[in-house]
Amino acid sequence: MTDPRLILAIETSCDDTCAALVEGPRVLSNVISSQASFHEEFGGVVPEVASRHHLELINAVVASALERGGAGLVDLDALAVTQGPGLIGALLVGLSTAKALASANRTPLIPVDHLQGHVAANFLEPDPLEPSFLCLIASGGHTLLAGVTGTAGYEPLGQTLDDAAGEAFDKGARLLGLGYPGGPAIQRAAESGDPDAFEFPVAMTREPGLEMSFSGLKTALVYRVRELGPEATAAAAPDLAASYQRAIVDQLVAKLGRALDAGEWRAVALGGGVAANAELRRRTGELCEQRGLALKLVPIELCTDNAAMIASAARYADPIPYPDYLEFDAFASASAATAG
Repeated sequence: MTDPRLILAIETSCDDTCAALVEGPRVLSNVISSQASFHEEFGGVVPEVASRHHLELINAVVASALERGGAGLVDLDALAVTQGPGLIGALLVGLSTAKALASANRTPLIPVDHLQGHVAANFLEPDPLEPSFLCLIASGGHTLLAGVTGTAGYEPLGQTLDDAAGEAFDKGARLLGLGYPGGPAIQRAAESGDPDAFEFPVAMTREPGLEMSFSGLKTALVYRVRELGPEATAAAAPDLAASYQRAIVDQLVAKLGRALDAGEWRAVALGGGVAANAELRRRTGELCEQRGLALKLVPIELCTDNAAMIASAARYADPIPYPDYLEFDAFASASAATAG
């Protein structure tokens, strides 16, 4: 189902409170309220804090999305909402809000998988990408390679066995005293650093599969920082950041290349917050140029968590009529969704 329905979507899987209005592939509004400043002192997202701020912000964010998009609740063909995976308390705020808004006008509701949202961001304007393509999704909570042969789903080809790439960026920035969120902080510091200054392990590159791992890299940085001491670490922060960033990107690009070797794909796409990293974008571009493949880079605001991508995924899903969706629950992980 790909008709140009008017869909209001809500996304609260982590620490960004998001709402968007989408009609077909057109984004009419895309409101993102970041909580980064509230979590900065902790060096990462605190689930309870995130849930509390979602409660405070969600109504204003939804109202802003509707106003900017020039529509009201009665104009909607459907509502969409992230059902999971993510922080369960944060997800429940968005899901409960969507249920309430939908049931008020007996509007159909479409629950969406967060990772499918990252894939579906590539179906939005400008320049919607048609399957088939290989999508690398890398964020603070997820890192996987997805084979996309249709608009309604994807095949997971390989994923991280432990930490996500974005979590590795956050931990690295915290160790180097660079602030939060870690991805942009590491990138800024790395711009004046030498990526050859320090040697860090690039995990899983000798393994035949497409799995990834970032826990060993984080541990290597911990030991290097201890070895250098506070003053030397501060002085070498740009070089450490550049070398650490290279190790993360090396692994992602190596696995991307291996996935391309294993299948036939028309294009490559990047999704998730780490997809905003300039070094990853540059290196992926070089890889695609070598392979003669198209590269789809969505706008930065569609890389990080946002509701437009959730609405995009909802375009290809069947709406659930009232009152069937009232019993829906959120799920924290893909395995929990399967078990439920």
